[in-house]
Amino acid sequence: MRPHRHPPIVNAQRRRWLGAGAAGLLVTAWPAATLATPAARVLVEVWKDPSCGCCGDWILHLQANGLAVKVNDTGNTAMRRRLGIDLKYGSCHTALVGGYAIEGHVPAREIHRLLKERPAALGLAVPGMPVGSPGMDGDAYGGRKDPYDVLLLARDGGARVFQAYR
Repeated sequence: MRPHRHPPIVNAQRRRWLGAGAAGLLVTAWPAATLATPAARVLVEVWKDPSCGCCGDWILHLQANGLAVKVNDTGNTAMRRRLGIDLKYGSCHTALVGGYAIEGHVPAREIHRLLKERPAALGLAVPGMPVGSPGMDGDAYGGRKDPYDVLLLARDGGARVFQAYR
């Protein structure tokens, strides 16, 4: 008995359907495979005192907002000086991200904005340790929020308000 053969038109149609089905499976599987791979997170390298609690809280804030953090518990004075940040803009920790200096309790939102806009600048600073800024907003402060400015530091030592928090 001879095996049954489909006419050439049926075979061609069948190949198209099978090819389309395989392509459909590939297209369906492709986004799932892409979504399973985590996006690379921006790295923020931080210099702080090993016993500083508010620095640790600021680091948790950065991580909660999608930033990866590498911590150097060596203090920040030498790094602040090395990055060219004037002492008048100083705080308890200094960081470096995407070629920009970050001094003090800068909100992650402003770091993301800085990296998106890429202004010609040294970086950002929140001088001092204002209550209500990220890391200075724990239960110990009773919900108090003092106004503060995030400053965009110019390479010539000047600064302007990048974002005001009121």
